[in-house]
Amino acid sequence: MTISFIRTLLLYIVIIAAVRLMGKRQISELQTSELVVTLLISDIAAIPMQDTGQPLASGFIPIAVLVMCEILISALMLKSTKFRRAICGRPLIVINDGKVDQKEMRRLRMSTEDLSEQLRQKNVFSIEDVAYAIVETNGKMSVIKKPDKEQPTAGMLGVALPDTGIETVVISDGVISDFSLKLCNKSRDWLDGVLRGKNTKADDIFIMTANRKGDFNIITKDEKK
Repeated sequence: MTISFIRTLLLYIVIIAAVRLMGKRQISELQTSELVVTLLISDIAAIPMQDTGQPLASGFIPIAVLVMCEILISALMLKSTKFRRAICGRPLIVINDGKVDQKEMRRLRMSTEDLSEQLRQKNVFSIEDVAYAIVETNGKMSVIKKPDKEQPTAGMLGVALPDTGIETVVISDGVISDFSLKLCNKSRDWLDGVLRGKNTKADDIFIMTANRKGDFNIITKDEKK
């Protein structure tokens, strides 16, 4: 029992390290090669976890080889557009200038229900509102609305809006994030002043957000019953 626990823990650490080495894309939108490597790693890692008679090297070595292959393929895709297209394919336009391309939809084996669903996920509820819809190589859809269907922006209306910068979580469950304070150009002294003004302490705060302009929002922890 103890041996199985230790082996599983070691493999867990190795898999996390492998995914980190392959980059953040591995835990977001997977390309074809990345999906294959991820599935293979999970399958290979299961063997030494289930069979304690198998040496751990039988799991470590194949995982290391797969990671190196994925890093090599990623490097080659950066260097060669043809190689990337051979591995990942190319984006396909399923709505072109407001017209649904039925040939491309058949090529993707995409039904009208699939098309409508992906459009709804982009907050588009009518195909007539779409100028272009592109299925990217990771399977996600990019949508460009027709100009008369786009919501007007502040720039179109000639309204100048202040740049407040990124809003960051500076306190999470009582823990202060110096990294988040740096992102919004604020210091510990500023934070201490805000907390004193609100007559509270960091330990009492569930979440606090702030931006570069100095706007902040504080949600205190619920009282434990």
